[in-house]
Amino acid sequence: MARIRTLLDIGIRPARQLYVHRKTAHTLPVLAFLAVTGVSAAIAAPAQQNAPAPASPAQINEYHRKFAAYQRARARFETEAEAYWSAVTEKRRLRNARRRDGHAIGAEHYVLTQPPVYTGPPRPVDPTAPHKPPPQRTPLPVVADFVRHAAEQFQFTPSRPRSEGEFKRAYAAIAASLGVSRDQAVRIYGFEAGGNGKYDVQAGLESPRPNARAISTALGYNQLLTTNTVEVLAEQGDSILAGLTAAMHRAPEPRRKAMAAKIVVLRKMIAYARSVPDDWNAHARLAKTPKGLAIHALNLDVDIGPWLQTHKLLTSVHFARRKGYTRPLSAAELEMMNLTGDGNGFDMVSMPEALRARVPTSNFFQRGGYERNPVAIRNNTVSKLIATTNARMDAESSRPGAKELAAAF
Repeated sequence: MARIRTLLDIGIRPARQLYVHRKTAHTLPVLAFLAVTGVSAAIAAPAQQNAPAPASPAQINEYHRKFAAYQRARARFETEAEAYWSAVTEKRRLRNARRRDGHAIGAEHYVLTQPPVYTGPPRPVDPTAPHKPPPQRTPLPVVADFVRHAAEQFQFTPSRPRSEGEFKRAYAAIAASLGVSRDQAVRIYGFEAGGNGKYDVQAGLESPRPNARAISTALGYNQLLTTNTVEVLAEQGDSILAGLTAAMHRAPEPRRKAMAAKIVVLRKMIAYARSVPDDWNAHARLAKTPKGLAIHALNLDVDIGPWLQTHKLLTSVHFARRKGYTRPLSAAELEMMNLTGDGNGFDMVSMPEALRARVPTSNFFQRGGYERNPVAIRNNTVSKLIATTNARMDAESSRPGAKELAAAF
C-alpha cells in the first residue's frame, strides 16, 4: 500500500568532484612557483600553521578511560534496548495473528512501558584521530529535476494550472467524487502542506529563505514521495486512466486532442511502474531511476495530479474497509496511517479510546524510525500523538490556502 515515511515538518534532508579537480589544477602550479622562488613553506601551506598540537600521554590515557566507561554504559543500554524492541516486535506479531483470527486485542497485547533512554556518558572525542571534514550531502531532486526527467524520458511536460485555485477546484472535484470528505481533505492539506502550500510545494522548500533545501521528495497537497507516486500509479493506474478518459470525452477540441496524447504517455508510465513486483521496496528502487523521477512530475499536472493526491488518501481508507472498519476515518486517523504505514496505523485507529491513553507510540515503529522521530517521542502515547495532530490541523486549517480548498468543495 502507498504510504508516507515522514510526519510533521517540525522535527525531521553536484557533483562537487569536478570543482575539486579544478581547484587542484589551479593550486599545483602556484605551489610549484612558490617552491622555485624560495618562498616560505609556511606561506605555501598556511593550513599547517593552525594544525592542533599532538595529544599528550595524559590526554590519551584520559580518553581511553572515558571511552571504556562509555562502552560499558552503552553495552548495558543496548542490552536493555534490544530486549525492549524485541518485545515490541513480538507483541506486534501476536496482535496481527489475533486480528487475522478474529480475536480481541487488549492492553496485554502491547508493550506498555516507554522505550529505554541512554543516560550514560557521551562518546569521548579521540584526541589522536585526524580531522575529518563533515560529509558532503548530495542534493535531493527538486521540481525542476522531475520536469526535466519527464521531458527526457517520456517527452512529457505537465500541464500546469493557470492559478492555485484551478488546481484546488480540480482536486476538490476528484476527491469528492471518490469519497474523500471536505474535512479530511482540508485538514490533511493543512497538516501536510502547512495550510497555505501550493500544488507544487516540496518538503523543505515551503518558503523562500536563504540556503533552503529539499528535505525529501514529498510533493503537493498530500506530500507524496517519489515512491508513493510510483506505487499509486502501479496500483491505481486503471482508475486514473478511466477518469482521464472520461474527462477527455467531455473536453472540447483542441483540449481533447491534448488529453488523448497525455493518456498515451500515462499508459507508458503505468507500464513502467508495473514493471516490478507490487512491493514498497521494489517501487522505491524504481522511483530513484530517471524514469521514476519523471513519473513524479505527474503531481504537477492539473489533470493527473489531483488523482494521485486523492488516491494517496484512499489507499488508507480502502485498507481500513478491507479490515472491516466501516466508521469514517477522521483526518487525524488518516494521518496516523500515513505516518506509520497502513497496518500499524490501522492498529492505532481501531484501538478503543481508553486504551489510546495507555499505549506508547513506540508500539507502531521500528526502533530506528522511532528514534529519528522527535514528534512520536515527545507525544509518546497514541492519545497524545492524535491530539497533537488534531491541534496542528486546527491551526493550519484556518489559513488562506486551507479556506480556499474548503470553498472548492
